[in-house]
Amino acid sequence: MAHAQFDPTARQALATQAVAAKTRENLSWQQIADASGLSVAFTTAAVLGQHALPEASAKAVAELLGLDEDAALLLQTIPTRGSIPGGIPTDPTVYRFYEMLQVYGTTLKALVHEQFGDGIISAINFKLDVKKVADPEGGERAVITLDGKYLPTKPF
Repeated sequence: MAHAQFDPTARQALATQAVAAKTRENLSWQQIADASGLSVAFTTAAVLGQHALPEASAKAVAELLGLDEDAALLLQTIPTRGSIPGGIPTDPTVYRFYEMLQVYGTTLKALVHEQFGDGIISAINFKLDVKKVADPEGGERAVITLDGKYLPTKPF
């Protein structure tokens, strides 16, 4: 069952249900990740419908959120990925990431190719981390680390 593919609308409905339970139970993403035994970024993405959780993690998350056995099974399914529906994102936070890629995407591409050669950075063999740090000029800064395996283009 863990490798079945369900209707993406079912995963989206589960994400909505899980976020409601998270809010109702006053849980943080870190607490949910602790129950899953996985990283906070991976667990959050999984609960929001972008990854499949291993069976034990899915059961632990479902139990913590008060979700039923069907939800635990659905959390184990391989999703249809892509959380930004067509067009330019309108959510201000998501839009800023889009804007960053519009401004720095070609720079990142140029630097990756100069340092590694022709290829891509994997989003499958990948780690993501978000940290809040103090800004020396006052306030706070977000430090986002995207850590993907480099995969060279293979001629055939």
